[in-house]
Amino acid sequence: MTISPICLDSLDAAVDLLLTRTGNSLRMAAPLGLGKPHRLLNAITRRVTAQPELSLKLYTALSLTPPTPRSDIERRFLGPFLARHFGADFPVLDYALAMRRNNLPANIEVEEFYFQSGGLLGAGHAQRHYNNLNYTHVARAVAERGVNVLVQLVAREPGGQRLSLSCNPDLTLDLLDELAAMGLPRPLIIAEVHPDLPFMDGHAALDPGFFDAILDLPGPAPQLFALPREPVSDADYAIGLYASTLVRDGGSLQIGIGTLSDALSHALILRHTRNDTYRALIKSLWPDVESSPIVCRWGGLGPFEQGLFGASEMVMDGFMHLIEAGVIKRRVLDDQALMQRLYDHRASDADLTRIESEGQYLHGGFFLGSKDLYRWLRELPPQQRQRIGMTRISNINELYGNQETLERLQRREARFFNSCMMMNLLGAATSDALDNGQVVSGVGGQYNFVAMAHALRESRSALMLRALRESGGKTGSNVVWNYGHTTIPRHLRDVVITEYGIADLRGRSDEVCIRTMLAISDTRFQPALAQSAIAAGKLAADWQADSTHCANSPERIAQVLAPFRAGGDLPDYPLGSDFTAVEQRLVKALGWLKRNTATPTLKLVTISQALFTPSPNDGEALARMGLSAPSGIRERVLAGLLRFALSQR
Repeated sequence: MTISPICLDSLDAAVDLLLTRTGNSLRMAAPLGLGKPHRLLNAITRRVTAQPELSLKLYTALSLTPPTPRSDIERRFLGPFLARHFGADFPVLDYALAMRRNNLPANIEVEEFYFQSGGLLGAGHAQRHYNNLNYTHVARAVAERGVNVLVQLVAREPGGQRLSLSCNPDLTLDLLDELAAMGLPRPLIIAEVHPDLPFMDGHAALDPGFFDAILDLPGPAPQLFALPREPVSDADYAIGLYASTLVRDGGSLQIGIGTLSDALSHALILRHTRNDTYRALIKSLWPDVESSPIVCRWGGLGPFEQGLFGASEMVMDGFMHLIEAGVIKRRVLDDQALMQRLYDHRASDADLTRIESEGQYLHGGFFLGSKDLYRWLRELPPQQRQRIGMTRISNINELYGNQETLERLQRREARFFNSCMMMNLLGAATSDALDNGQVVSGVGGQYNFVAMAHALRESRSALMLRALRESGGKTGSNVVWNYGHTTIPRHLRDVVITEYGIADLRGRSDEVCIRTMLAISDTRFQPALAQSAIAAGKLAADWQADSTHCANSPERIAQVLAPFRAGGDLPDYPLGSDFTAVEQRLVKALGWLKRNTATPTLKLVTISQALFTPSPNDGEALARMGLSAPSGIRERVLAGLLRFALSQR
């Protein structure tokens, strides 16, 4: 007998139901990222805050919060953009703001396993209650807390009755299985329907009876949280181009998020759709690419005739563009016998017909990206949308157990591309935290994918990082001798990519790893890094830098890529932009200004140059920043600085 869910049309009714079922102690789970029902979560936290006898423990991750301007010039730029991009009624999460301000109510505790990058540094409650977990261990850990309520944003089937976990089937289904296995009661499950959330079929689609209550609020819904797309730098493009040479046609692909992934996606599309341009680009950057042992053994430079299969915990804009370009197109089925016949080249015509009609070319655990991504998913014809399988994180990030043999057949020749903050010369990566224990983001699935690359035949993990970082007006190296925090241990070292090249560390001795890492570090830092390794007895004292690596500099990268930048082959926003044309000019100018006023000395020099150097007047940009008619000394200086920065393009 199917039990119909309770239908609700008000937040107060939903909170009343919740408290009736759970009592005064709420142990609540909510999905990471986009799948959080912001309005419902705010109603719950406000009720708990107003009633001290209640207590709330929330288990979640990636509580997405729009950026907050920190200065007058940031407010001038971000204010109008944020109002347009998120809407005036976007329900920012109360608990997330309280955590950032270190004023979370005493009767509310939030435990997260992944932070919005850099957003909670210095936030005491968040840092103390951070739970350091691999993505695949989260469902078990949350189940052990004995959660008694689960809230989630869902999509309604167009013209139908089913509901979809849509962007976040990643943990919900695994959590319920873990609770059942532990003999713990099923939590109260409340779904909030969002009309703009794309309906995804397959594992994500559920009958309404799966939920205890369905909240369908009247009136217009707030906009979905969409990540603003950022410009891709020269270093990003160099890294993406190098990475693209390691992908083999007919293989599998996992990529993360950010400008490095945008650059990689664009490079793969260039490789497939404009191969002559792609080859000219990569050869200008890497003259010996065609004879490189790692490219010849593991990658390729040609178009994708067979195409790639995508298997990634996160589905983001890059996958949309790769599908549209015909790069992601190799289909798989959850049929082990059929996949084995395909692998052995014994597939019958009937097999091929079936995989063509039923197969999927992308599996994901959750999706998060731009408004364009959400619109694209909503507007996909049903048959094409079914090619995308949103599923459990245990299906995506885990190889062992479940359907291991099937997944090995589906994920053949996989390439796992993820970013990190730093790498040491021995191949250990720092991706999620600082050496004082402060958490920047989280481990997420990175460890899962690195380990999977070692477990799958003909597969590789590549960690991508920029060789340099700038902070406080100083330039430092992200390739280091040692660091006080490790995310990926050196015994899992594999491929490392910076803007200066590729280091193949798998199966290599420590000294070979050190030499190879030095070769992809910035020239300015190579001597000091080498001396540290020599002092530790890990590098021969007579080490000398190879002449080909003595020109590792941002200037060389910029010079090599400049013609392709000018010709439009490497646009600032390869996957589209959320900024207007004038805002794109301002993003560049404000970035330049930030770098060149990072110290008192730099600020004084830049102000002097701005005051005494004639600069063209970009009236549209000045108007956008409210500086067309500056009043007072402060605004006149700011307008002069902005004019000067705009002229530095």
